[in-house]
Amino acid sequence: MIDVKAIGESLREKVAGAEVKTDKRPCGRIVYSGDGVLRIDGLQGVKYNELLEVEGGYRALALNLEEDSVGAVLFEGDDKVGYGDLAFSTGETVQMRVGQALLGRVVDPLGEPLDGMGAVAAEEHRPVEFPAPAIMDRAKVDKPLQTGILAIDSMIPIGRGQRELIIGDRQTGKTAIAVDTILNQRGGDVICIYVSIGQKASSLAKIVSTLRENGAMPYTCVVCSTADDAVPLQYLAPYSGCALAEYFMYRGKDVLIVYDDLSKHAVAYRTMSLLLKRPSGREAYPGDVFYLHSRLLERAAKLSEEKGGGSITALPIVETLAGDISAYIPTNVISITDGQIYLESELFNSGVRPAVNVGLSVSRVGGSAQCRAIRGISGQLRVNLAQYRELAIFMQFGSDLDAETQKTLSRGMKMTDTLKQRQYLNYSVREMIVLLLVSGSDLVDKIPERKMVAYNEGLLDYLRTNHADLIASVDPDAQVSEELRAKVLEAAEQYVNVTVGDEGAYGEEEAEEIAKA
Repeated sequence: MIDVKAIGESLREKVAGAEVKTDKRPCGRIVYSGDGVLRIDGLQGVKYNELLEVEGGYRALALNLEEDSVGAVLFEGDDKVGYGDLAFSTGETVQMRVGQALLGRVVDPLGEPLDGMGAVAAEEHRPVEFPAPAIMDRAKVDKPLQTGILAIDSMIPIGRGQRELIIGDRQTGKTAIAVDTILNQRGGDVICIYVSIGQKASSLAKIVSTLRENGAMPYTCVVCSTADDAVPLQYLAPYSGCALAEYFMYRGKDVLIVYDDLSKHAVAYRTMSLLLKRPSGREAYPGDVFYLHSRLLERAAKLSEEKGGGSITALPIVETLAGDISAYIPTNVISITDGQIYLESELFNSGVRPAVNVGLSVSRVGGSAQCRAIRGISGQLRVNLAQYRELAIFMQFGSDLDAETQKTLSRGMKMTDTLKQRQYLNYSVREMIVLLLVSGSDLVDKIPERKMVAYNEGLLDYLRTNHADLIASVDPDAQVSEELRAKVLEAAEQYVNVTVGDEGAYGEEEAEEIAKA
């Protein structure tokens, strides 16, 4: 016989001992899922950019707030989430893990480690979207951020708190300038953040390897979203990197952040917007694509002393197509930033590296963020190079040139060679002052054009070895005295006589050997 009473008693005991789980968060049901995009019905009170939780432990970002539904994009699990699943409101916007522990690490846009070095110890979080500092909280940009690249520090100076765009076609050295700038902060007081947006994983691995080999990782954090990551992660990456930069800035630190690159960021945002059925405008970008970058770059600033005096210097990178800087995204970002460094394919292919086009490059902060010594020496540098370029074009017609014009052409060519610089070969400020003093003197007339690059590198080695006290005596914050100028030119002339001689007897390899000896 079946004991119904015993069965009932057993069921009552189990029900009484069961743990009741109730989720009081607002929830809705997914009525569409495809291409990483969700449409959720019944979800009330959601904020823009709010983080949503989906059944199965997946996360989504609310972007479209419509009258009867919410449009969201998934960070992961687009093949696991389907029709009918529940989505819960968290009441929080997306947060980025921040803290000193992130330096030396490679993390994703949510602060999760990707370098296989264990969990990140940082427990603090900041919202990835944060208001830019108010105008009254900002101070004048007046302290230089040295890149170690002579062509930039002498003619297109970058100040701490500035936003300087690096723009050019693919394969013209944009990332190389950004990486060199990070490497040049070694031993200084600047914290660096490199943000990768939609790059190939192999390219990113090379950059991280370069930073490690050159001892830059202890003061650098890499925030990465590769090309195979979900589009929402590529969209979030620069904002997450900026949240980490703000953590240090509001603690009085100077931060350098590189966004590589904002062209891919705009494409990721366009992809999300089109899938969410937002109206499209020029080049199929949504109408708020300008605001996409302006609210990011305006967060870079130099804070006043009352606010701690920290700064964020932003180096956004934008890729052009066939040198067209009048395209939609390039013109948007140019109008937001405080100047641009334009890299030209023709210069790059002709061996001028970094391939900086002096005519189209500009720093709107200018001499305010430049060492006094360099500002005094390089005043005529841009004008002289422009004159040389005009004469070089005129020379193509094959006209007979007088001696003075030939001298101007020769000096312009040698100045162009002086501004050439190998990757990862960064100059200190004092070394730049020495090179500018020599290149602007009559001494360069003794050096054959084909030996100019080798002469510059050899001269610095020679001075480091035999005249270290002379380089140490250069004061970047004071005008160069006539006495110091004479001493530098005298030492440079000694090196010219040894390596070049009266008839230019030595080749580049022999000159390097002599310099090492």
